[in-house]
Amino acid sequence: MANSEKTAAVAEIAEEFRGSTAAVLTEYRGLTVSQLTELRRALGETTRYAVVKNTLTKIAAAQAGVSGLDDLLVGPTAVAFVGGDPVEAAKGLRDFARANPALIVKGGVVEGKALSAEEIRKLADLESREVLLAKLAGAMNGSLAKAVGLFAAPLSQVARLSEALRAQRQEEAGAEPAAAEPAVAVDA
Repeated sequence: MANSEKTAAVAEIAEEFRGSTAAVLTEYRGLTVSQLTELRRALGETTRYAVVKNTLTKIAAAQAGVSGLDDLLVGPTAVAFVGGDPVEAAKGLRDFARANPALIVKGGVVEGKALSAEEIRKLADLESREVLLAKLAGAMNGSLAKAVGLFAAPLSQVARLSEALRAQRQEEAGAEPAAAEPAVAVDA
């Protein structure tokens, strides 16, 4: 590879690191081209899966300000550059690795923090961002409904107490409590 080609490759990898929310390093030894194509499809449109040279990737990671990957860049390496939800990409890698044990997740980096292979597996076990946000919204909605009930309870108690006092005064005055008057419909 010529020097200018290496420089261009480093720049491209560095840009991928900068533009990604996460990067997961894998070992792909033993996978066929068709399996790699299947993996790329499984990762979705927001994730780019690229086979990289370790030395160039070390240089690119340093240029992009990404640290903690040097120990992982050993042997045949491919990087999943995640542009979307890191949880979805981790799930895609986990599911593909279950069906194809030749794919080994080495570790990665999520929003600047280096993660081990075990932490990537834990990330894959999380629910997606949308599901977590929906659960949070549901919990907040439930809390708001409880708060409304708590604030409305004293008002309804005051109204019942007021009605009971009015009925008691009417009984003491010798009159029977007035029955609720039926609502009269007014034609417009």
